[in-house]
Amino acid sequence: MVSTYVPPGWPSQVHPPGSDRFEDTALAWLLELVPPEYRRYGVLRRYPIALARMARHHVSASVEAAREGFRTARVDLGDVVPPHGIESVLDTYRREGARLVALLQGIELVETALRGLAEPDDPAHRRPFTPKL
Repeated sequence: MVSTYVPPGWPSQVHPPGSDRFEDTALAWLLELVPPEYRRYGVLRRYPIALARMARHHVSASVEAAREGFRTARVDLGDVVPPHGIESVLDTYRREGARLVALLQGIELVETALRGLAEPDDPAHRRPFTPKL
């Protein structure tokens, strides 16, 4: 019997670990999060855990870039954007930063579930995903 429990923050586009379509939906979702050029690399389709790792690094870099942009916006834009515009830029960074952090948490959950599949090419070595509460 496959559990349909997923931890908080689990992406709605990805089926629960252990379901028939888990890896397929995880792969499709992860491909949406990385640059389109990543679709050209067959190794990332063959080993979704590698794609999850790359997506985690990509989104993590975006989180750091948003944080840096937020920290420096007033200084960098102060001479060319009026104060109300700066506030709007900062609000954009706040919203986008929160979205990116949530996305990163979802990627980490999916990556953990994919790592629960010990050997992708050997069904005898698969381990079930056990969420930590």
